[in-house]
Formats: sequence, structure tokens, C-alpha cells
Amino acid sequence: MMQILVVDDLKSELDLITEYLSSNGYSVITAVNGKEALTKITESKPDAIITDWMMPEMGGLDLCRQLRRNPETADIPVIACTAKDQDVDRLWARKQGVKAYLVKPCSKEELISAVRSIHE
Repeated sequence: MMQILVVDDLKSELDLITEYLSSNGYSVITAVNGKEALTKITESKPDAIITDWMMPEMGGLDLCRQLRRNPETADIPVIACTAKDQDVDRLWARKQGVKAYLVKPCSKEELISAVRSIHE
């Protein structure tokens, strides 16, 4: 079973994305910011990460940069799920190593499609 780490500072978003993933057979762990995510990644290297961009303590793109710098985590695919929807935001996220980009609120279908696409 594929394990996905979901990182968001809003409990409602964590709950919604967790429900979408769980109902499609994925195992989910959660974190409320990038710093907590780094700890969870060390404890149980997930198969993929879905992260918000703007969070306290450490945002999603900072998390992605940290992952890319570490040979042990550099290959974990990251999906950004954010309210930022400008082309420049998408481009910047790709430069940081984000594999897929979703704009909130995303549908269950969009989310599952993005997760599947990063493992094809």
C-alpha cells in the first residue's frame, strides 16, 4: 500500500485530503508544517508528499528544497496543493522540484489523478 504524507496547517484541509486518499486505498500520515513533515519523513519515508505552500515555521517549497538536498529523500515525489494559482507560482514550484501542482480547492478526482501521475 502506498503511503502518502499530507502537510497542511489547516485541519479541514488535512481531513479532506486524508479522506480522499484513504477512500482510494492509500495509507496517510499527516503533518501541520514543513518542520514536522521532515521529522515524519525521517521516521517513515513516505512514497509521496502532498504539501501546502504557505504554512508557519516552514512552507511547502522550503520543505521541497530540503528534500532535494538530501540524497535519502531527493527521490520522493512532491505534489503542491495551494491557493496560489499564478503561472509564475507554478513555474517557481517546478524549479523547486514539485512534480504536480494543484490549486485549492481541488476535487477528489484531480487529487487522485495527480497522485497516480507521479508514479507512472
